[in-house]
Amino acid sequence: MNLTSEPIRITRGEGGEVEVEGLYDEFAARILARAGFMTFPTLRGQWVRLPFDLGRAWENEHASWAADMLTAARYHVDLDTDLRPGPPDGSAPPTTRRTKAAMTAQPAPPGSTRRPRR
Repeated sequence: MNLTSEPIRITRGEGGEVEVEGLYDEFAARILARAGFMTFPTLRGQWVRLPFDLGRAWENEHASWAADMLTAARYHVDLDTDLRPGPPDGSAPPTTRRTKAAMTAQPAPPGSTRRPRR
């Protein structure tokens, strides 16, 4: 668990890359890796970011997925608002409710014969 009150921040950097800032432990690092983040060693520690050039929609989806998983694991997460997936105009898409189709008996095709089971 994250023992500090400092949140794990998922932001879009100045160069357009989606990166993670703040303190995190090994479990949080595994969650981030599961969401597609890569870790690179630097002189100051670790640089955790999503791969470049996979599109903003993909980056937003994976950043919000990481934030959801970290939140479910009880980490305090700060996700930039522009990383949340959704329609560009800010309106929510219409929700359609799927229902299960009822299974009905269908007559056998003409000309087919079934042998009784033994």
